[in-house]
Amino acid sequence: MPVQARPEPDTPFRDAHMHLYQYARSLGMLDLSGCRSAGEMLDRIADASAKQKARLLIADKARPEAFDPPGWPRLADLDAATGDDTLLCAWCFDYHALMANSAALRHAGIGPDTPDPAGGVIGRDSNGALTGVLYEKAALGLWESLPDPDREHAGELIERGIDALRALGIAEVHDLKAQPWLGGVLATLADRGVLDGFRVTLWPLLEDLDAVLETRKTWQRDTVRLGGAKIFVDGTLNSRTAWMLHDYADGRPDHPRGMAMMPAGEIEEAVRRCDAAGVPLAAHAIGDAAVRTVLDVIERVRPRTPGFRIEHAELIDEADVGRFADLGVICSVQPCHLLYDVEALLRGVPDRLGRVLPLRSLIDSGCEPGRLLLFGSDAPIVRPDPGDSLQAATQRRRADDPEPLNPAEAITRAEAITRAEALTAFS
Repeated sequence: MPVQARPEPDTPFRDAHMHLYQYARSLGMLDLSGCRSAGEMLDRIADASAKQKARLLIADKARPEAFDPPGWPRLADLDAATGDDTLLCAWCFDYHALMANSAALRHAGIGPDTPDPAGGVIGRDSNGALTGVLYEKAALGLWESLPDPDREHAGELIERGIDALRALGIAEVHDLKAQPWLGGVLATLADRGVLDGFRVTLWPLLEDLDAVLETRKTWQRDTVRLGGAKIFVDGTLNSRTAWMLHDYADGRPDHPRGMAMMPAGEIEEAVRRCDAAGVPLAAHAIGDAAVRTVLDVIERVRPRTPGFRIEHAELIDEADVGRFADLGVICSVQPCHLLYDVEALLRGVPDRLGRVLPLRSLIDSGCEPGRLLLFGSDAPIVRPDPGDSLQAATQRRRADDPEPLNPAEAITRAEAITRAEALTAFS
């Protein structure tokens, strides 16, 4: 992707949504972002597989929507590129879909007769044969079955990751799926002075919240704090699993409006549980139906704890824009995703482009810069360069795209910089 407009180098930025350990790991993964076709992806994987000695090969940043022609390679071709001895996992850049070779599928216990897990899809062709592509919880299940050779070196990896973030002018990050052990690793780094001038706020998954709360006093530092807990309400645009109010133009027959990963009742339980613990909840909600459902629940419960957030909110129905400020709900968005999602948006929701990242409308409705509207990257989903979000927020297009996407929702450079640089004080 062409380099976007860079902000001033001395601006202290906050990345309000990323995944620190996974970003640090991704720095050593096989980068597929430059591939323009399935053939290029296969060539890069074959070359890496031939050179490495380890059995596990992890790739990321694949953009099959942008391939010419669009789509993942055939499983047989991927197997030929890796052989039978290598476990290959190639993530789509959004980390909600991946392609695995047959060796990795067998390792995870996935075969032709394996049923789709709840909240996930195992890709099959028209004859019912496995394609190697897994979505949502099916992808997560395979990922969790693979060994993590980097875990014992987590501190070293994270230190390198922080160095890379500092070089981009980033001084604070919010980790929106923090591993239960991450606080302890960061505390060790903080005690060594590695985090001086750098702050991390942790948002573990809701199922890990109790364990994190129990250990909180042992790892909390001035530079490391607990933010709250996180849930997933839907999927992503590129996988056509983001939960929409209207059908996708090219959606799945079995999920024409994406996937609701949590029903409203479970979301309400999550809101009440976090409120009782005195911490806010962050809800992954990309589609407009997911956004509305979370807002409906918060309006019904009216939690007393401040700081409840909706993450991504890539499509927001016009009727729901003003509800963020009315309810005091933070809209935590990643404008940079516009640069990567253009193809998926044009194919999947061509009739809803006016509802994509309505930043101007959010500000005009009362979402105050740095308080109710936050910017992040979701790294390693995309790179954490603040210049990308600056480009997307102000220009609504990639640097080499001829036309902007819904330019009426563009904001000014001064607004974008203000929103990105304001560092939230720890409670």
